[in-house]
Amino acid sequence: YGLFFEGAQWDTNLQLLAESAPKLLFSAAPMVWFEPKTLDAIAHPPSYTCPVYKTPDRRGVLATTGHSTNFILDIDIPTDLPQSHWVQRGVALLSQ
Repeated sequence: YGLFFEGAQWDTNLQLLAESAPKLLFSAAPMVWFEPKTLDAIAHPPSYTCPVYKTPDRRGVLATTGHSTNFILDIDIPTDLPQSHWVQRGVALLSQ
């Protein structure tokens, strides 16, 4: 669907972010459905706030927003591990 995990993979059985397979750098992400909701209607299960980038370089010109021009948005990905676990691994989504 055009998004790929770098440094992790999607567990289709558990519907959670999981460790990537050995020697596998990129893996396909599931389809993401953006559904507009009011803040009070959003459930907040344990998740990793995963950055989405245009390219694997993760760099670009710093915009006035404080983000790189390579940055697209953050997506909350369900996980059973703490956010720090995925941050240490540098997990990100890349667009294709």
